[in-house]
Amino acid sequence: MSNLADLDQRVTTCRRCPRLVEWREEVARVKRASFADWDYWGRPVPGFGPPDARIAIVGLAPAAHGANRTGRMFTGDRSGDVLYAALHAVGLASQPTSTHIGDGLELYGVRITAPVKCAPPANKPTPAERDNCRPWLAEELALLAPTLRVIVVLGGFGWQALLPVLSTAGWRIPSPRPRFGHGVTVPLDGPAPLTLLGCYHVSQQNTFTGRLTPAMVETVLTAAKRIAGLP
Repeated sequence: MSNLADLDQRVTTCRRCPRLVEWREEVARVKRASFADWDYWGRPVPGFGPPDARIAIVGLAPAAHGANRTGRMFTGDRSGDVLYAALHAVGLASQPTSTHIGDGLELYGVRITAPVKCAPPANKPTPAERDNCRPWLAEELALLAPTLRVIVVLGGFGWQALLPVLSTAGWRIPSPRPRFGHGVTVPLDGPAPLTLLGCYHVSQQNTFTGRLTPAMVETVLTAAKRIAGLP
């Protein structure tokens, strides 16, 4: 089996989904006016965080002018502003902001990833695109399995994408399958003890309306730390 660095490199060259390839590259070429001087990443975005992480955070997909621009998950957009501030507040990140690769940010015991590695139009991957991308997430979680104890899932899309991956990897998913919800906690038996924690996605739709507050994110991350045994 490869290591995470090798996996991350292979992820960045993927061209399995023609619609996503066309969109991510068009966005990188046309750019947003406020980022006209940026050299957009415009490729699949690999996970971010240490290879011995005890917590994984699973989102949805890169944002067109966020990670598709910067090349790092949840970096350079409003969703990332909320997530990284919360990670820093509970002691899982070295700083509260994430603006670009090379900004000095480090994660402590956490790896951030997504079931779809390319920015999709309207932030909506198709089921086929989700399934095309599934092997990347499966390999990533397999490499993390020796230390991984908690997965924080941001939103229902990530929840539905993750359960088949975990089942294939040997974790036993309860029947009927657990439904996503904010604060839902699901312990799983399998290769190692693993707990799923549901959290509303840190999207602007949720944070601007108050459906999800910074305190709510911090509460979920604090629970993840406790279950994972992180100081």
